Amino acid sequence: MAKIKTAFFCQQCGYESAKWIGKCPGCHEWNTFVEEVIHKEKENAVAKQWETPSSGNLKTISIAEVDSKATARWLTEDAELNRVLGGGIVPGSITLVAGEPGIGKSTLFLQMGLQLKDHKVLYVSGEESEQQIKLRADRLGMNNDSFYLLTETETHTIFQEIKKLKPDLLIIDSIQTLHSSLIESAAGSISQIRETAANFQRFAKETQTPVFIIGHITKDGNIAGPKILEHMVDTVLQFEGDRHYAYRMLRTMKNRFGSTSELGIYEMLETGMRPVSNPSEILITQKEDALSGIAIAATLEGIRPLLIEVQALVTQSVYGTPQRTVSGFDLRRLQLLLAVLEKRGGFQFGMKDVFLNIAGGLKVEDPSIDLAVLSALLSSYEDSPIPPNVCFAGEVGLSGEIRAVNRIEQRIAEAEKLGFEKMIISKYNLSGKEQKGNPFKKFRIQIITMSKVEELYQYLF
Repeated sequence: MAKIKTAFFCQQCGYESAKWIGKCPGCHEWNTFVEEVIHKEKENAVAKQWETPSSGNLKTISIAEVDSKATARWLTEDAELNRVLGGGIVPGSITLVAGEPGIGKSTLFLQMGLQLKDHKVLYVSGEESEQQIKLRADRLGMNNDSFYLLTETETHTIFQEIKKLKPDLLIIDSIQTLHSSLIESAAGSISQIRETAANFQRFAKETQTPVFIIGHITKDGNIAGPKILEHMVDTVLQFEGDRHYAYRMLRTMKNRFGSTSELGIYEMLETGMRPVSNPSEILITQKEDALSGIAIAATLEGIRPLLIEVQALVTQSVYGTPQRTVSGFDLRRLQLLLAVLEKRGGFQFGMKDVFLNIAGGLKVEDPSIDLAVLSALLSSYEDSPIPPNVCFAGEVGLSGEIRAVNRIEQRIAEAEKLGFEKMIISKYNLSGKEQKGNPFKKFRIQIITMSKVEELYQYLF
């Protein structure tokens, strides 16, 4: 009888050790090692689980001999998914999609698979039965004869079915429920996730079949499993959104075939996930009366311009220590902007409670919204509303200067499309322009340039 082999794995990074260690040498975390059963004698006995082309003609070649023409992508009917993938599905790519439970990962990719009429799609589910998936497809109002279901968790059985069906696209829901017979630890453990993900990676690369893997996240918001899981895949998509809002954001965290800062926005309906083609309209609140503490910022997510609403509330502090509360914005960035206002503008925020919110549940990291944040803070401080036809785009430096932002013409075009009449930007956006005179004269919107925070206050109030 073969002796059972065990090893210790770090739950954070997947580092393997023959004995228990208090501090992980890989990620330097404490008390993360757990013992798992492994059985590596089976590895040599199990042959390849899918058909692959002969590897006898493999050889090293010069980089000049490599064909560099772009790979043809598959376009889905979902324009937002095409955007975050960098222009469509790349054959042979492996994509990891992570998000909170119930946010809509399974619904989105079931919907995507059912819409691919010209391709044979295999949907492997380790969490739901065929009846549950069929009920969800009926709710979406979709049907497709080339869409196949498999409810199985053992990878050897899955690859036997793949070998018979030969699908054009494979969807795995989810990687934490699968297990390999080569390893005797439980499904969802570090070694099982690493082994099963490696099998699907080899399958995708050798057969040029695109694979979508749905994954879970931990309570800290990180993708469950070893960190190597994110390194093995080509693309990592993060599904975000507050369950109290109807809108969901699909954000690109890693992409070997496109930009890593793309964003797709969906609206969750009873009939599935509806792509939102013009997100600026849903991110700006429609209101009848002019209210203080509200400013509109022109920002960019990847190559997409967005107009978002920044809401600020400045009140007298009741307790000894003033509060600083943010939603969708960096708290340290807010403290920096408050310090600029105190030092350069003479405003007394030291005994004021400050609350800042990005409307619509969006999380923004673009520094170009600094100018809108400052305007909202000053509007609430003075209790004077900003005209509703004005928007802002500019970064604020520590000396109080308004710095230039990139791709300003796209931001101006988006503001003009939504009916804004004035836009305040940095004066330094004019420098380096090849055109003589006003480089923005082709736009109907009025462009107002400023260089310091003091000019902003004098103009608005």
